[in-house]
Amino acid sequence: MLVNSFMGISDSYDVTVKWVPKNPTFQNFVDAWTVFDIGKSLPRTLIYEIVTALIQFITCAVAAYGMARFKIKGKGILSALMILNILVPSMMIIIPSFVQLSNFDPFGICTLFNKLFGWDLPNLIGTPLVFYLPGLMGVGLKGGLYIYIYTQFFKGLPKELEEAAWIDGAGPWKTFLTIVLPSSGSAMITVLLFSVIWHWNDLFLAEMYMNEPTFSAAISGFSQSTVVNMLNIDGALASLIEVPVLLAGCLIFVAPVLIFYLLIQRKFVASIATSGIVG
Repeated sequence: MLVNSFMGISDSYDVTVKWVPKNPTFQNFVDAWTVFDIGKSLPRTLIYEIVTALIQFITCAVAAYGMARFKIKGKGILSALMILNILVPSMMIIIPSFVQLSNFDPFGICTLFNKLFGWDLPNLIGTPLVFYLPGLMGVGLKGGLYIYIYTQFFKGLPKELEEAAWIDGAGPWKTFLTIVLPSSGSAMITVLLFSVIWHWNDLFLAEMYMNEPTFSAAISGFSQSTVVNMLNIDGALASLIEVPVLLAGCLIFVAPVLIFYLLIQRKFVASIATSGIVG
């Protein structure tokens, strides 16, 4: 991918070119920026996907702390729902989710306003709320897995640290923010890494809920058209030109994830030694 993204048209026709392009060019990256509309699709991905990842990173920690440390009625049911969130793929619940979000009516409140004032049920499809609301509830993309990771880590922390904070007059929130979170560096880094990368790579939910394509959806659509052209004799010539542009776009797409992973990996290794006591 790295080598082919720098190949020009002449190198695409030259069968002797394998690893090093004879006429390397950056034009493929310029074309990819235009074809994939990166100036719009990239900010759209950051607004929809990455913000949602950060929201889940926080809300799942709060939910996991409650499940790990407090006696809650129906805790077993909540744990079962958490496991189901991990096991059940998004494709199985996409139809009811789409219907609910296109006719948003939490607890019948919107229906009440519809009867009183004639307001239509709000349609959240095509808005950032289709990602933000599930993230706030901790049931977004892979939310159950993040809660599980946090819960297992919090259970391993010694209760004596929290009991000492309670004796000093700290409440649950202060204990969570000042004692638990600073001691959970490795779990937080792990969840942040998974959340950001999975949301960045998400294609299915982005295509279902959004009217305009995200970065991953734009690349997927272009790659499918390229494959179709390659299956047609008339489109074979166009495909030779499209493939380097597609690979350049993929390289642009992968680069931020690789950079983020390298940065997080360093912090992850350091957090194991400095984040506190490990259960």
